[in-house]
Amino acid sequence: MRLNFDDVLRHLGEFGRYQKWVYFLLCLPGLSFGSRMMISMFLLNVPEHRCAIPGHYNDTYNVQSINHAYLINATIPYVKRDGKLQLDRCHIYRDIDNITTVGANRTVVGCKKWVYDKSVFEYTASMEFSFVCDDAILATHSKMIFMGGCFFGAFASGALGDKIGRKKALYLCILLLTAGGIILNWSSNFVMFITLRFINGASATGMYTTCFVIGMEIVGPSKRVWTGTILGVFFALGMTMLSAVAFFIRDWHTLELVIAVPVAIFLIYWWVIPESPRWLMNEFRYQEAEVIIRRAADVNKVKLPENLFEQQEKTEAETHDDNKPKGSFLHLFTTPVMCTRTLIIFFNWMVVSMVYYGLSLNSDNLGAGSLHLNFLLVGLVELPACGLVVMLLNKVGRKVMHCASMLVGGVSCILTIFTIMYADQSLQWVTVLLAMIGKLGAAAGFAIIYTFSSELFPTVIRHSAIGASSSLARIGGMIAPYIADWGKFVGGDFGRALPLLMFGGLAVLAGLLSLLLPETLDRDLPETIEDGIKFGRKPIHHRALDDEEKQQGLSLLAIPDTTDLDENHPPQNRQPLAPVNA
Repeated sequence: MRLNFDDVLRHLGEFGRYQKWVYFLLCLPGLSFGSRMMISMFLLNVPEHRCAIPGHYNDTYNVQSINHAYLINATIPYVKRDGKLQLDRCHIYRDIDNITTVGANRTVVGCKKWVYDKSVFEYTASMEFSFVCDDAILATHSKMIFMGGCFFGAFASGALGDKIGRKKALYLCILLLTAGGIILNWSSNFVMFITLRFINGASATGMYTTCFVIGMEIVGPSKRVWTGTILGVFFALGMTMLSAVAFFIRDWHTLELVIAVPVAIFLIYWWVIPESPRWLMNEFRYQEAEVIIRRAADVNKVKLPENLFEQQEKTEAETHDDNKPKGSFLHLFTTPVMCTRTLIIFFNWMVVSMVYYGLSLNSDNLGAGSLHLNFLLVGLVELPACGLVVMLLNKVGRKVMHCASMLVGGVSCILTIFTIMYADQSLQWVTVLLAMIGKLGAAAGFAIIYTFSSELFPTVIRHSAIGASSSLARIGGMIAPYIADWGKFVGGDFGRALPLLMFGGLAVLAGLLSLLLPETLDRDLPETIEDGIKFGRKPIHHRALDDEEKQQGLSLLAIPDTTDLDENHPPQNRQPLAPVNA
């Protein structure tokens, strides 16, 4: 019988001092990832604006004097917008020199220069590159391209992590994010801007996904809820930190530098973060895994036997075939069971991301106050979501908890149609409350799906599978801005409710489909493709070794009865590891 890393963890400690320290370091990049994923709210914000008066280089959005007001009225036509007459944002009168024709029917033409309201932002990328009027869609395209980078980065980092190791993939992402974030500050044109945004999205997502995978692989089954959820707390904290930083820094160049430069601190991780010993064992690199495990044992104050993997290496040397194919991403689709589960997981990742980012990026329309306050509320609501996940996930299970989160969030979004279309302005707070409940459900669903899917996928393809899942999530994030903008084209109250209706309906469908997945609570992680196929159908139990296996020495660990282990029995109080022939 092959020794797996969960067997080692039963004696090493599922979440000992060593794992806690490493996991804390892996959580810190979550702060940068949260800020990076949501910085579009401030970089690409389009303030109120109008055409600049030709020939007046000191023109400002705010009226400077009576003469200035008269010149504005003579130059800029009025249009009906949101039920009120307002200055046209995109057109000026052609005959601007003929002031005597003010109020008459005059020809209008598009303008090429604008002035902006600087009461909220001093300077944004949308102002610099003029993402307004006919080019307003470029701001949405920029968000989509960033999510496209996230899509590529999640998939590429997953495949790379399974091929060359989690640690190398993580470090490469940190290097790219540091360089791309700093260089973005000097973007001189739209193409350069979106190219660097693509790189930043790819590297940020790869960094976060790899940190998550390493964190999940170094802890035991009973602690995966913490490792799968606390990283999300750091993401939420990164969002709230961004809100505070953006409140004081109103220029996008300075804001981008403040967010990008601290990522360079994580370059020290090459000397601090170990390779995943679970991955090393699956690659039959037992000596490297043993070095890390013994370091963890010293910190956790646990004794290990000499030559921990000696018999295992002999057995693998006799039975291991170098030409035997290893786990491949395509194995997820080779059987009906794996294919069905994979497609359901992919769909849930895509929908939860679509709802999550759709509601987050739409926070400026919540009606709760300023943009910074709205964004802060959207970030803070994630903290109780993570708290609920930590408290309940190990009690009610992954499947039921995820389904409930998606249903609650989806139904809340759907209910907003009644407050938007049939309630008066005094009940606007109900719409805000329902939107926040929807965001809470999406945040909880996001936290759960990370843990749930990582426990379903086998170790040999876990990083690739999580990367592919995260890629599907980015497709949802790419679609979300277009769904939100679709409501603007429809217009009216129904236009405001339409995006929430679509988000809510898809969330309900995803939640119901998740009931078809097997429960993973308190189960060992599947290691091979065969384990993954049997998972939920034929339980993977540890069995007692027969006399022949003991004589062959195929197991190096005396596996205790796990029903007797709990948090009141620390690792040092358990029976020490010993070779079976001792």
